[in-house]
Amino acid sequence: MVNYEVLSENTRVWIYQSDKPFEEADIPKIRVKVKDFATKWVSHSAALKSFGDIYHGRFIVLMVDETQGGASGCSIDSSVRFIQELEKDYGMDMFDRMNFTYKTEDGIKSAHREEFIELYRLGLINDETVVFNNLVTTKKAFEKKWEISLGESWHKKLIAN
Repeated sequence: MVNYEVLSENTRVWIYQSDKPFEEADIPKIRVKVKDFATKWVSHSAALKSFGDIYHGRFIVLMVDETQGGASGCSIDSSVRFIQELEKDYGMDMFDRMNFTYKTEDGIKSAHREEFIELYRLGLINDETVVFNNLVTTKKAFEKKWEISLGESWHKKLIAN
């Protein structure tokens, strides 16, 4: 695993969001597992220039800088299996794409799609609410567009329907 700072801006990114915050006591253990996975992550027996960490106590972010070698289908499959193991070990869902996460004055919250739409309708969240765009695919986008206002995000299209 390499330091985040040395990754190119075109580094590929995968974001896995938990349906609930990780237990505080579990975060150090999960972080060690994520970093260990990133350190050992390979593609066709070649080590990947990779990075992994936990963000906001509920996101696992994996990155591969493909300037030295890309992630193959098999290596991506291994990352999915790794995340599935964490799900099982810690009782969380990391693959529910209809679970949306946003920031409030009280911290970071999640809501399922229908609840998210209702929160918007009731004015409890609005176009200025910061949401997490887990569809970003590069380090540059991660830095600039992962945390974005609802009004600028794809989430807005969901609410308009």
